[in-house]
Amino acid sequence: MIRRRLLAALGSVLVLSGCGAVGLSVTPVTVQDFTNELVVPPLAESRVVDGTRIFTLTAKQGRSRFLPGTDTRTWGFDGAHLGPTLRAERGERVAVEVTNALPEPTSVHWHGMHLPARMDGGPHQEIPPGDTWRPEWTVDQPAATLWYHPHPHGVSEEHVYRGLAGMFLIDDDAPVQLPHTYGVDDIPVIVQDKLFDTAGQLELADDGSEPGTLGNVVMANGTVGAYRDVTTERVRLRLLNGSTARTYSLGFTDRRIDLVATDGGLLDAPLSVERVRLAPGERAEIVVALTPGDTTRLRSFPVDLGDVAAPFAMGGNDAFDVLELRAAPELASTPPPSWGPSAHAPNDALDETAVATTRTFELQERTINGQRMDMSRIDEVVTIGHTEMWEVRNALPMPHSFHVHDVQFAIVSIDASPPPPDLAGRKDTVYLEPNRTYRLLMRFDDYPDPATPYMYHCHMLLHEDEGMMGQFVVVLPGMPAAAPAPGVGHGGHHD
Repeated sequence: MIRRRLLAALGSVLVLSGCGAVGLSVTPVTVQDFTNELVVPPLAESRVVDGTRIFTLTAKQGRSRFLPGTDTRTWGFDGAHLGPTLRAERGERVAVEVTNALPEPTSVHWHGMHLPARMDGGPHQEIPPGDTWRPEWTVDQPAATLWYHPHPHGVSEEHVYRGLAGMFLIDDDAPVQLPHTYGVDDIPVIVQDKLFDTAGQLELADDGSEPGTLGNVVMANGTVGAYRDVTTERVRLRLLNGSTARTYSLGFTDRRIDLVATDGGLLDAPLSVERVRLAPGERAEIVVALTPGDTTRLRSFPVDLGDVAAPFAMGGNDAFDVLELRAAPELASTPPPSWGPSAHAPNDALDETAVATTRTFELQERTINGQRMDMSRIDEVVTIGHTEMWEVRNALPMPHSFHVHDVQFAIVSIDASPPPPDLAGRKDTVYLEPNRTYRLLMRFDDYPDPATPYMYHCHMLLHEDEGMMGQFVVVLPGMPAAAPAPGVGHGGHHD
């Protein structure tokens, strides 16, 4: 089934290639007027009880006005679409009371968070309709822009696409000189693309196209044609690719940007770049400098997808504006970005000489190492405290990415060469260019649990749902894995 879809997709793009499709696109994005003020998700309220900061979230149905005169059915947390931004300090004990008011089971995965497997929100922690799930853990990782989204088995793509997503910000003790006032000069930007049917309702394409649905309407924080008034000389944009399939190359036509952080936190120093590539699930924090009265637009440029079969059919040639920034006639002074190390930095450091185990993973069709996801099968057993090297390879000329739950990794090399500077920071998700080997260094601290697995998978969510996912458990030295609760697999033919 999967191979037939891939061959059909390749066949169609080869026909277009023969018609002179170089430089063209079969997934163009509609041009917008940028007349709608950017909606900034509110900071989630919380209460502290016996030393634990408690948040509440409710997944519910709603209606959103994306297109003029049309109400679109959507899902959201505490609202019609997307969700509030959760924020906590390193060292805090946190809990989230998640209520499912949807008509079907869902889950909430804390993407990028280091926490116990039973709190991770993967497919083993689904929440039935009407129930409330209360994960609780101690935040213990560097300051970073993380996010939360559903991870129910086989339907993650649909749940995220309908609107279930939000950010989770972590602060720590590192001395930083960065824009930091949320919603003023420190702004979350969740970039997503959507496809609408003739009635103005969200549509997921089911035509065998790769890497999944590539919508023709791009929005920021659920706002189509968004603008943001800026009152400071520099603004920090926390970028999240919240799409299910599309990869972006984000920057500006008229200025460079300072890349200050990636998935897992701050870089060693600001990095001046023209643009940053983000596959689904990846994040980046950038600082943009403006002058009084300035107007500029965050734009997604044609993106280098590597040696894929036909970039023009997979979003590679698409270029479009995402967000307009409008600087006020007078701007508050903002110093250039800089920061120092956290007191935790020595313990957070990864040591390549300490590698105890090397594992290899090959992504092909909808399999990892030749197997499709089975919730009752443990694929890898990791010993607590061990540092490991994971060698990951995308073996087909299709876009894939790789996300590992629980840890933040360092990319040691790509095809035996050091990673480019923009990939030198901590990551939990990485785009895999075809036929290249990525060596990922990671350490598994805390939370042994031989019966509850974490996931690793492609974050192109159609691929994840169709089986491109595996499971690992973290155990004490010498302990075997226990059988997880019975679950649904992805058996069947791969022809």
